[in-house]
Amino acid sequence: MRITVFGATGRTGWRVVGQALHAGHEVTAVVRDPAALERHNLGGPRLTVVRADVMDPAAIRPAVAGHDAVVSAIGPRGSGPTTVCADSIASIMEAMAAEGVRRLVAVSASGFVREGDGPLTRLVAKPILNRVLRHAFADMRRMEDLVRASGLDWTIVRPPQLTEGPRTGSYRSAIDRNVRGGVRVSRADLADCVLRCLDERGPLHAALAIGN
Repeated sequence: MRITVFGATGRTGWRVVGQALHAGHEVTAVVRDPAALERHNLGGPRLTVVRADVMDPAAIRPAVAGHDAVVSAIGPRGSGPTTVCADSIASIMEAMAAEGVRRLVAVSASGFVREGDGPLTRLVAKPILNRVLRHAFADMRRMEDLVRASGLDWTIVRPPQLTEGPRTGSYRSAIDRNVRGGVRVSRADLADCVLRCLDERGPLHAALAIGN
């Protein structure tokens, strides 16, 4: 496939890029700082690096044109008010619509979802987490709402707490509900899941939670 990755220099995004290249895909990485990918030793003839402002649909259209799928691994930083996830996905989807690209995988989070959680997580841990990360979660909810209303062939991937562990491929998953007891997963396995969603063409029009 030809895949465009937004958020390609983030801690999840560069792993999506690396694993996609290893699997033989052609990748266009949209970045603010091309040197950030070089620090991860990513390169080669199947990687195209495009420096562009993700918030400008016209600027990112060339990075989307002619591609089979788009991945957004853009996430909020810090605990203050933010609209980066919602604003970036709106821009990305506008560019996709203009170029006729339909397949989208967007990384969100499982923290603001309680369906599927055990009692301790649902009643004790999640209320605390949602107070601490209320701004980030509000942004992700809005992002998910925009994706659901887009009419695209979308999949939302919801990881729990992310770690720097290895890629195992042995994580669990659940559709439209959290993985009970799956309180963490590695960023490498999150990247693996994103690419599986593309390789397996689904699940479409669903939120896929993962966890160990």
